[in-house]
Amino acid sequence: MTPDVTEPDRTDDPRDDKTLLSDHVAGDERAFGILAARHQQRMWNVALRTTRNPEDASDALQEAMISAFRRASTFRGDAMVTTWLHRIVVNACLDRLRRNKVRRSEPLPENEDRSLRLAIEDHSEDHLEQRELRSVIADALDQINPDQRAAIVLIDMEGYSVEEAAEMLGCAPGTIKSRCSRGRARLQPLLTPLRG
Repeated sequence: MTPDVTEPDRTDDPRDDKTLLSDHVAGDERAFGILAARHQQRMWNVALRTTRNPEDASDALQEAMISAFRRASTFRGDAMVTTWLHRIVVNACLDRLRRNKVRRSEPLPENEDRSLRLAIEDHSEDHLEQRELRSVIADALDQINPDQRAAIVLIDMEGYSVEEAAEMLGCAPGTIKSRCSRGRARLQPLLTPLRG
């Protein structure tokens, strides 16, 4: 399908994120789409790393974007729009993980390694050693609790500060530090083979 040449690139809109969000609230029908397109890849990465499953990540991201679309008027402006969006995405992921835990019945995947690879690969050509390393890390992350995983993903993988992660996850900075500490402690023995 050929893109419509009359449609400008939605991610090149000159408005900043706060302006796009306020324009959306004011009735601009395109503003939220531009904002979502601008941050789609990073939101997807966070969702995928948090849920560890492409289907759950996709569903959680869709739920998060619907929620953000509907609740845009609640944005107070005391944080960056991306921080607000990340919080909604991470919360949607954690909600989905909790729901899945209650009613867990997964079909066997067609290719059981594919889901893990998708969750950590950036789709570039890697050396075999790097792919094996990522697989070991993915297996280890899959074995810690979702709250700890979310904190570690935001801090250690996405590079957010403790304060930013706390705001996104809706808890105190001390809770984030505790979750990271406990998660890292759980990861350490699982990642010991990497030291050799």
